[in-house]
Amino acid sequence: MATIHNTTMSPSKLDLLAGWLPAQPWYRPAGREPELARMGGFRLDDPDGAVGIEFMVVTDGSGRGMVTYQIPLTYRAGALDGADGALIGTSEHGVLGHRWIYDGVHDPVLRTQLVALIQGDAEAQAQTVSDTKDPTVTSQPAVKGSLTPLWSAVAANGPDGTDLRVGTAAADGQAGELILRISRVLRGGDGITGHADAGPPCLSATWRLPDGTQARGVFATARYTRA
Repeated sequence: MATIHNTTMSPSKLDLLAGWLPAQPWYRPAGREPELARMGGFRLDDPDGAVGIEFMVVTDGSGRGMVTYQIPLTYRAGALDGADGALIGTSEHGVLGHRWIYDGVHDPVLRTQLVALIQGDAEAQAQTVSDTKDPTVTSQPAVKGSLTPLWSAVAANGPDGTDLRVGTAAADGQAGELILRISRVLRGGDGITGHADAGPPCLSATWRLPDGTQARGVFATARYTRA
């Protein structure tokens, strides 16, 4: 279960994201610097306990209309080899010390745990409360049974989101490939019912709107093919 430390980070996550977001291909520019507010998200556990994993939802209010972004993040005690281009920044954590913060789609630990979440082999954890599951996060598996990631990579990162390719092995040893589309710009609705047994293979969750109500939308979709 995820342990949440009630402490500070300097610079803060939002400060780091405000400087990083405008350079992303899926960012919706408003002609002004981002004005970010944290509106929700959830966490996943790293089985080895070494990497913090968070799926953060932020809203940018700098334009005429609000734009809501999903930003998967990983937190590490040291630099991730080969991921310099994915580094959002470093920050001093009040309990854990110096942390390297990455765009999590480039982190193999997050990709592995995301597959486990979609397949029902991992559970989403509350974003701000320790040792607490988040029942608002629902998934529809891409295929029956567990999938073991063998390799993974970012296949594309463009205006429509980020695509991940994951080579997998099924429980029967059958090789396959999972294509995950990470929704970077979130939209409420998207045909999601909120039931894990309905709709196409996907991951959905809720976030807060500025008026205090909640929205639900697609965080990721999945497509599986056998080798």
